[in-house]
Amino acid sequence: MTTVTTTSTTTADGTARPALVELDDVSKYYGTIRALEGVSLEVHAGEITCVLGDNGAGKSTLIKIIAGLHQHDAGTFRIDGDEVRLGNPREALDRGIATVYQDLAVVPLMPVWRNFFLGSEPRKGTGPFKRLDTAYMRETTRSALLRMGIDLRDVDQPIGTLSGGERQCVAIARAVHFGAKVLVLDEPTAALGVKQSGVVLKYVAAARDAGLGVVLITHNPHHAYLVGDRFVLLKRGAMSGGYLKNGITLDELTRQMAGGSELEVLRHELERAPMAAGANGYPSEAEPNQVK
Repeated sequence: MTTVTTTSTTTADGTARPALVELDDVSKYYGTIRALEGVSLEVHAGEITCVLGDNGAGKSTLIKIIAGLHQHDAGTFRIDGDEVRLGNPREALDRGIATVYQDLAVVPLMPVWRNFFLGSEPRKGTGPFKRLDTAYMRETTRSALLRMGIDLRDVDQPIGTLSGGERQCVAIARAVHFGAKVLVLDEPTAALGVKQSGVVLKYVAAARDAGLGVVLITHNPHHAYLVGDRFVLLKRGAMSGGYLKNGITLDELTRQMAGGSELEVLRHELERAPMAAGANGYPSEAEPNQVK
């Protein structure tokens, strides 16, 4: 992994300091297929950068580059001001980048505390008497969740019995506990109802307030605008816009997310549809159904 020192960038509040994560004109190709081209974003401590796009916009590819699963083919990727090329997800974790995928990668039948420490289980004793420190894991899980404002009924219950929103919150608290500086969340509210989505967004904001830089991947502009500080819009693998919160309204963000000028064309086509239907022999607003 190569490292090259670079200059600082500017946060949303005007303060100059290195971004925790910065992508500058990053591209990724799979053979002749363009997955990403010319994408730039910044992630700062205590801020939420929202990446919005429809299916196939390139959001998954962007996550994989930040998480160290894939390497970019062009452009610059910086962590704490240092240019990097991550070789694997462990390198990303070592640099403080934790990614919570939509499927969460939990073991449903295991208790909450086992999932919380999955892959990082502390042990006590020596030699053949070494064993899992279950008491420590239970107590640490309970206290870590409480620090994030999450009060579970019982950390011994299987994590599969929790709601989707509660599982997302446990994953967020786990990343905070293990020292993540950057938290990447892949569509955390995609499969949730209105109330559960609100709960998850509350804990996303709590992670931001704890000083983490958050990358929120979503296709919901209302959720993004509620908590976001920066917005990056992707369309077919390319950037269609990048904004600070004070530079765009929710209505404009929603319009661009929905297709912008393409949405206006569709609206005009739909307005002409009743007239065309009447001309083809079908009832229109001017030709009500008649019973014969």
